[in-house]
Amino acid sequence: MNTIARRLIFALAAAALALSAAQVSAQSKDPRVGTWKLNVEKSKFSPGPAPKSIDLTIEAAGKGTHTTATTATADGKTITQEYTANYDGKDVPLKGSAIANTTSLKRINKLSTMRTDKKDGKVVATLKSTVSKDGKTFTVDVKSKTPKGEPVHNVLVFEKS
Repeated sequence: MNTIARRLIFALAAAALALSAAQVSAQSKDPRVGTWKLNVEKSKFSPGPAPKSIDLTIEAAGKGTHTTATTATADGKTITQEYTANYDGKDVPLKGSAIANTTSLKRINKLSTMRTDKKDGKVVATLKSTVSKDGKTFTVDVKSKTPKGEPVHNVLVFEKS
């Protein structure tokens, strides 16, 4: 292999490594990424009842995140929801939800996102999430309906754990 070809291969490899590092760095700066625990006392549930706990894990994945939420319900059941989505507004499978089978994410700004849950293509819930400027609190404003069609408006306050 001649010197020019070696230099070209080295330059391409270095560029690929730099791009990969930049993508990892951009994901690690996503303020949503981390482990969060619901502060039940600071949260509001209408109509309720409040869950006993929610543990939320958000990991960087591609150009978005992989999210897992494990809820201990008021009656003692455990529910786990999970999805992987980019911030492109495209529907992806939502596992573990009783009311939706897809979800999508859109970034509003650096600290806020909008999640839209759908059941068979119809919007059933919206969740606006905002991370505090200090990165210690994650608030989720949830709007949905009960199975009877009554409005649901929950404000979930998570703290970084």
